[in-house]
Amino acid sequence: MRTIIKDIFCVCCLITLLSCQKKDNNDDKKVFNINLDQNVTSLDPAFARNQNAIWMINQIFNGLVQVDSALNTVPCIAKNWTISNDNLIYTFKLRNDVFFQDDPLFKNGKGRKVVADDFAYSFFRLIDPKVASSGGWIFSDKVKDASSFKALNDTTFQITLVKPFPAFMQLLTAQYCSVVPKEVVEHYGKDFRNHPVGTGPFKFKFWKEDEILVLLKNENYWEKDGDVRLPYLDAVKVTFISDKQSAFMNFIKKDLDFFNSVDGSYRDDILTKSGKMTSKYKGKFQLQKGAYLCTEYVGILVDTSKTLVKKSPLRLKKVRQAINYAIDRPKLIKYLRNSIGTPATSGFLPKGMPGFDSTRVKGYNYNPKLSAKLLEEAGFPGGKGMPEVTLSTSTTYRDLIEFIQGELANIGIKAKVDVSPSASLRDMMSKNEVNFFRGSWIADYPDGENYLSVFYSKNRVPFGPNYTGYFNDKFDRLFEQSYYESDAKKRYELYYQMDNMVMEHSSVVPILYDQAVVMLQNNISGYMMNPLSLMVLKRVKKDGG
Repeated sequence: MRTIIKDIFCVCCLITLLSCQKKDNNDDKKVFNINLDQNVTSLDPAFARNQNAIWMINQIFNGLVQVDSALNTVPCIAKNWTISNDNLIYTFKLRNDVFFQDDPLFKNGKGRKVVADDFAYSFFRLIDPKVASSGGWIFSDKVKDASSFKALNDTTFQITLVKPFPAFMQLLTAQYCSVVPKEVVEHYGKDFRNHPVGTGPFKFKFWKEDEILVLLKNENYWEKDGDVRLPYLDAVKVTFISDKQSAFMNFIKKDLDFFNSVDGSYRDDILTKSGKMTSKYKGKFQLQKGAYLCTEYVGILVDTSKTLVKKSPLRLKKVRQAINYAIDRPKLIKYLRNSIGTPATSGFLPKGMPGFDSTRVKGYNYNPKLSAKLLEEAGFPGGKGMPEVTLSTSTTYRDLIEFIQGELANIGIKAKVDVSPSASLRDMMSKNEVNFFRGSWIADYPDGENYLSVFYSKNRVPFGPNYTGYFNDKFDRLFEQSYYESDAKKRYELYYQMDNMVMEHSSVVPILYDQAVVMLQNNISGYMMNPLSLMVLKRVKKDGG
């Protein structure tokens, strides 16, 4: 009976919301239609662990701070802040006009004002073992316990760290750090995942998993665009069609206002090899491209204490450098990805990251002659005498890895491609059980420390992401030094040194810095892309019905 009632409610809700014929204050309802190819795992910020969840949580919730389109950390509920001289105490002054969305659990059903205690509660949730948040890493090694989060009064909130962390303000922009109301969370418990109440531009209305999610305009939202209260849209409707080809057809029919990414199955239909829109679709919709903080790479295990490394030719630095020079990255990007992406020739830190400077880090350009010379110096002229190596990948990236296999063959290196399910490959990487593998690193927050932590020796597996077993005392000293450098430009200088060290050692072969691609109908405006690929809908406008 409950399921039937819910389905009837869903239909009624949609009829009310999505009819473009009905008028409200002489304006058509502006409904933004999108499709996600996988279900949203949770609408609770404590479990904002993948893109779909992050996208929807970002519509419903706010945090202390947020990022702008250039990845600057800017005020949100915190209007300003101060940092102590020892970089351990962060004090935030909160706005006095931010309210939680209306909910029956509040007095008279009206959302109450957000106070500093709400942030103390929300942040402790992330490290509370009873909650088991996937965002525990945000604070777990940075604060002592619940006492590290203090409400000095209703509008003053303070965080005390156990050690400096210069990227802390950037870290606080993560959706994990959204503010939630204690009384609502504790009433619903684990069911808060599908009964979210936040302070964001849109409020939760209905969610039938794997089918539909509806968000409505938060009429009491605090942010303005000039004198106009945001958001401009009346609702967001999300469908969950898993087949990307079917979903794309819905976009072409204008049933969807937004479509994310250009999948391989229809990439050639939309984009030329040079990355321009094909004549078939030119003018029919908008296509936007922008930097995305993701480095696609090939990793090489270099920890010689591991049995599979001891006899591998990949243990030799000149062989690894030869591999780096052997790959024609521009060709790969043009023909396999229709020019989506930038050749990764300037280190592991991706284009779009604050402080990125292609002139300061010496990476690898395509140079087959130098590659052959290094291979000869390593004792394998033309690849002679070099045993076959196995290059591991998941199914999704098979074409990319087979291209690299061909490039290696051109200099005499025989590589066998081993294809495993993504989960299996990640498991092997996390145990240092794979010698030569395809990987990617996507930014959790916009600071280079996030990328360089991959090579810090204390992040060795299984406790961290040092999948290549790169251990270097000088690197570790620079990495630790960067924690005490609050001046961003001076910290970037340390990052350049570390990135150059990683490149010279060649335990990774950066392939490309990714790009985000979105498609929008021509009547949509105000959608701003950012290198975190974070969906921000509060300033989006939709002309017509």
